[in-house]
Amino acid sequence: MPRAFITGITGQDGQHLAEFLHGKGYQVFGMIKGQNNPRAIQLAEEFPYVELIPGDLADLTSLVSALEYAQPDEVYNLGAISFVAISFNQAELTSNITGLGVLRMLEAIRMVGGVQNNPIRFYQASSSEMFGQVRQTPQTELTPFHPRSPYGCAKVFGHNITVNYRESYGIYACSGILFNHEGPRRGLEFVTRKVSNAVARIKLGVQQEIVMGNLDAKRDWGYAGDYVRAMWMMLQQDSPDDYVISTGETHSIEEFLTRAFDEAGLPDWHQFVRQDPRFFRPAEVDLLIGDSSKARKNLGWTPEVDFPSLVTMMVQHDLAIETAKLRK
Repeated sequence: MPRAFITGITGQDGQHLAEFLHGKGYQVFGMIKGQNNPRAIQLAEEFPYVELIPGDLADLTSLVSALEYAQPDEVYNLGAISFVAISFNQAELTSNITGLGVLRMLEAIRMVGGVQNNPIRFYQASSSEMFGQVRQTPQTELTPFHPRSPYGCAKVFGHNITVNYRESYGIYACSGILFNHEGPRRGLEFVTRKVSNAVARIKLGVQQEIVMGNLDAKRDWGYAGDYVRAMWMMLQQDSPDDYVISTGETHSIEEFLTRAFDEAGLPDWHQFVRQDPRFFRPAEVDLLIGDSSKARKNLGWTPEVDFPSLVTMMVQHDLAIETAKLRK
């Protein structure tokens, strides 16, 4: 039975990946920070097949101990301070966890045996936010990085140090440059889930408006369940490499709003949406769209859920949740 170790197990991608790997017959280990972590109880109930191990991306010793215990064949580093807006207010913490945390994990792999005795394969969750102020459209694996947030800067370091350890030490290390990927498991602080949840609550009469920032920003949105499949595919290749994972389509936040309100039977979203300058980023990323032709050719990966289906999935999920709350 292959063994996989996942950081960021409490997040959207971690949960999708744990579910996917379990279906593939893996023994799954998930790293969780702190004692009495409230999310541990929820994880144990929803994913009883995941064995939780204490660890912290800010502490190398804990990572070494976790890997020595799990003895994984594959490590998926999904852990990060991942909310871009917060990274402006917590730049040092973001750099320490999202950036240096990658270095610590690679060092732990090297110390435990990532090269010879136990050739651990490593996946790093890179991000389209690394492109920032884009210099080429669409963006490929060769597009220069110009990050526009502390989060993006930290991700660039994590990406580059992954390449460096692959080239310096022969570690099987891949980076997936994933464009925005969403779904019902997305946190409420992220704009897509903020919209789908607010739309559901407005439809049911328990919320009157939704406060938004920039509605013109355009993103390449896919489904998280499709994207974790690509992560696994990268680690099954003969040689490690980096891949852009994207749909190749771009949609504005306003378009997401329009579709979400239409899905709930509320055709005119303007009367429910108010913009507030507090929700604008100090440095905005206006347009991201990826070219995933390399992944489609080399990995055989293609997304299965399109943009309209993604919006429908998220709105219907939140309608069901909010309706159940009202019935209690």
